[in-house]
Amino acid sequence: MEHIIKEKISADHLLYVSLKYTKTCDVIINLLLRWKILIELAMDKLVERAKKEKKWKPIPDAPRAKLVALKKIYAEDELVSKTLYLYELFRDIDSLDKVREHEFRKGVNLRVTYKGEIININLDMLKEYASILERFISSLK
Repeated sequence: MEHIIKEKISADHLLYVSLKYTKTCDVIINLLLRWKILIELAMDKLVERAKKEKKWKPIPDAPRAKLVALKKIYAEDELVSKTLYLYELFRDIDSLDKVREHEFRKGVNLRVTYKGEIININLDMLKEYASILERFISSLK
């Protein structure tokens, strides 16, 4: 849990300090990758919880296999489902088509094409993601 909190602190610094002053898409991408690492650590906690509840069947240690299994186990938990969806987006962010808009300005925006859908990742969207992850981490504790 300690590693998860440290990752969250680093991500919060990127969101509330670095992004505030630089307003570049590179900071947004780094923030999303930091959140990806945070969710990966949290997924290990979810696996531990599922093992305690005897819902976990042994699977390969591959991240994708773990993700599919966790989606099935926590399908009824809306918060975990949202977080796992965000994880998929964050995981694929490097390979997706990205368009950088309004860099170095107030309305900095990273337009990403994900699963045929255009997602505008701007400051408002980042704050929404941050609140989802905040609630997710609180529920993990």
